[in-house]
Amino acid sequence: MSPLKPNDILERVEKEGFEKVWKESSNLIPKSSKSLDLHSGRPGTPHPIYELIQKLRCRFLSLGFDEVFNQVIVEENEIYRQYGPEAPIILDRCYYLAALPRPDIGLSKARCEEIERLGVKLTDSKVSALKKVLREYKKGRIESDDLIERISEALNIPDALATSITSRVFPEFSALKPEPSKLTLRSHMTSAWFLTLQALQHRRELPLKLFSVDMRFRREQREDPTHLRVHHSASCVVMNDELNVEEGERITKALLEPLGFHNFRFIKKKVTSKYYAPGMEYEGFVYNPSSKKWVEIVDYGIYNPIALARYGLEQPVLNVGLGVERLAMILYNEKDVRRLVYPQFYTELTLTDQEIARAIRFGIEPVTKEGKEIKEKIILEALEHKDATGPCQFLIYDGEALGRKIKIYIYENEEGATLLGAAAENRIFIYNGNIIGAPLRGMDDSPLIKEAREKGLYTNIRYIDGVASLAAAKIEKALKTGLKTVDIRVRMARRLSDINLELSEIARRFITNRKKRINVTGPVFLGVRAEIIE
Repeated sequence: MSPLKPNDILERVEKEGFEKVWKESSNLIPKSSKSLDLHSGRPGTPHPIYELIQKLRCRFLSLGFDEVFNQVIVEENEIYRQYGPEAPIILDRCYYLAALPRPDIGLSKARCEEIERLGVKLTDSKVSALKKVLREYKKGRIESDDLIERISEALNIPDALATSITSRVFPEFSALKPEPSKLTLRSHMTSAWFLTLQALQHRRELPLKLFSVDMRFRREQREDPTHLRVHHSASCVVMNDELNVEEGERITKALLEPLGFHNFRFIKKKVTSKYYAPGMEYEGFVYNPSSKKWVEIVDYGIYNPIALARYGLEQPVLNVGLGVERLAMILYNEKDVRRLVYPQFYTELTLTDQEIARAIRFGIEPVTKEGKEIKEKIILEALEHKDATGPCQFLIYDGEALGRKIKIYIYENEEGATLLGAAAENRIFIYNGNIIGAPLRGMDDSPLIKEAREKGLYTNIRYIDGVASLAAAKIEKALKTGLKTVDIRVRMARRLSDINLELSEIARRFITNRKKRINVTGPVFLGVRAEIIE
């Protein structure tokens, strides 16, 4: 059952209003008495893009490059300095930043009257304090996150009422429209490299070798299997008094050969970007054995002396840039970059048989040493007497547990029935997304059961294990709480819960959506009774 009920919450918001429900919403969050297990033994799963980024970072560092964090927000005029007459075309691919202006809000007599109608008794000092807050907000001395709190303090009212006043008395806030600026998001790492090189010139010894693996933002008209609006570039620059463009090929190979890339092709570009010197820009390709195609993965070249001069840079600069997502698509044999980067949105839930097996657990289990011993005793004795016919009863435990005297019996009351049913020793198998309960050997089995036994994942969980765990946990609880009798009787198993097994909600959804089966039917016929003596 879901701890939160989204439909019920939204209905309350619709009827009672956001502020009222928000103030009470802490009570809707279930409190846990257990601490989060931070040492479960299962390591987390890295994202493939960040895993590749880490490998590239290690390669750059091993090659003697120093890591820097380049500016993400770049002024429009920097693009003109670098690209010259090509800049307007380049800017078409950039995202410009916009921001809401700070409104100039006056506090008229009518507005003061409206505030009082909302239940606030105004005084001269309160009006003066509110005017000061509005002035300081306009001047940027108060951050947006703090505005409600400052209005609340100025008028000495709860923050919920301050929020209501802001929305009802000052409509300027909701009427604001974003105003564009001359600031752009970095569309290419080059736009930031010039600024970094300018800052470090004459502060570092040559050759200056720098790298950065970070995001770049492109105003793509759409996102599709080969285009994303946000992607990563693994970029580096070398500044030295002498440079050959061939160094770009050497750097590329040094970076990628340890990652498994060996077949390269480097071609001089016919049309050179204006921030590179004419004839000094190259494209690099690697062979993708999966698609049997050459894939462009790198661009490198030596910066144009005109662009360098505009930043006062006195030495030649080589730039090498690799597309991380493009590399990852080859490494992970993925044809759709969206599935690789955003699997939560573009892939269906997929669970392996091993993952389904890990999602199966006992509903309840004994936690004490005595409780676990009782569980093993129930299993041992039940298997020892499994062919005994009813009515029958066997005393399997007579002694002390958790400081109390106890007698435990296994029994079968039905005339002629065996102590254990035919399915008690069935195992749980996982096969092709199905959960199948079956004996280790069988004659007239269905094709699915036969395949599950021969090809499926054997979990080593028997029906009797779940029932014994249930009985031992109930007995353990009775010993702790003062109960005098416990009687557990499991006859037919039709569902996992009948044999004290649970399946995680995620695994259950996966099995249901894929129209797979959970088949654990069969007779168990195990009875366990405990008599607790003070």
